[in-house]
Amino acid sequence: MIQSDNPQFPVRVLMLFTILNRGGAETMVMNYYRNIDREKVQFDFAVHRQERGAYEDEIESLGGRIYRFMPLNPLTFRQYERQISQFFDEHPEYRIIHGQCSESGYFFYKEASKRGIPVIIAHAHSSHVPFDLKLIMRTYFKHRMRPYLTHGFSCGREAAVWLFGKKMGAQAILLNNAIDTRRYVFSEEKRIAIRQQIGLPDTKLAVLHVGSFVMPKNHKFIVDVFQEIHKRRPDTVLLLTGAGPMRQSIEEKVARLGLTDCVRFLGSRDDIPDVMMASDVYLFPSIFEGLPVTLIEAQATGLNCLISDRIPNEVVVTDKVSIMSLDQSAESWAEKALELATNKGNRDSSVKNIVDAGYDVRKNAQWLQDFYVKQIVSQHF
Repeated sequence: MIQSDNPQFPVRVLMLFTILNRGGAETMVMNYYRNIDREKVQFDFAVHRQERGAYEDEIESLGGRIYRFMPLNPLTFRQYERQISQFFDEHPEYRIIHGQCSESGYFFYKEASKRGIPVIIAHAHSSHVPFDLKLIMRTYFKHRMRPYLTHGFSCGREAAVWLFGKKMGAQAILLNNAIDTRRYVFSEEKRIAIRQQIGLPDTKLAVLHVGSFVMPKNHKFIVDVFQEIHKRRPDTVLLLTGAGPMRQSIEEKVARLGLTDCVRFLGSRDDIPDVMMASDVYLFPSIFEGLPVTLIEAQATGLNCLISDRIPNEVVVTDKVSIMSLDQSAESWAEKALELATNKGNRDSSVKNIVDAGYDVRKNAQWLQDFYVKQIVSQHF
């Protein structure tokens, strides 16, 4: 039996991120972090932004350490490598590196391998990216990083194949983007309370999207679909939660279309389960995804979801999901969204399906905790 006063515990795992805001990968890791035994395993974080992220206060309250690195830039790669080398000189305690920023962790993986760190993990969160100049760099680094890894983790099989290739992708460990299902059991009281908080009358139909304001989430199309919904049902409101670089351009589009009074920008929030309970349909027309945790969350609250055909089918774990092609018009999407919003069915019967599908974080956190501990203990025998 592992004793928590053993000097090699807690095992400190270094998580690699860009910034600790409320994105999908960040939320997934935080769900696990809250549910591990932190006397046995502790998460620390290497980030690449100087500004504080939304989760940093909570991380520090849980005993996590946060280290800041310069942003990745081809003009400063040498300087960045020196910074990583100095970090490992000063912190020899890290025996597990878990990269949550895919191939962007290449320089960390390379230095960790050079120093004989026994566990080096890259975690795949996205199934593919569109072609642009960044794709050339990403493709280069995802191939270069593979020899330095000891394990590949992924939220789904498509994401694993994209990041690791067919052979390594087939061997990748699938770790579900799990949630604390206790928070998602539908409650009419919570629905009423959050609607009152955001000034949403009972008579309004609420269309929801949760996600960062970035290109893959397809916010421009979301607004186009909502415009068609609003033409058909003027008593509708669009709720957009999240932050990101495209928020201003989406706000400008909403204003140009004369929809300002019926679109609410709710920002980054920590009460997403309640917002989902307050909503009537979840709109998620992503251009590409890995396996988005928000779709698991929405299904857990019994919320009908209308999603694009670009999202892996693994995300469908209840009968609350309808799939449409992005080739179909905004008008067609609007009609289907209204159908789902007005035929909600029983909203308090979905959590069991989520648990049965393996998305309850308590059980999964125990597995992850045991995995980390086993890797370290095995080095001493």
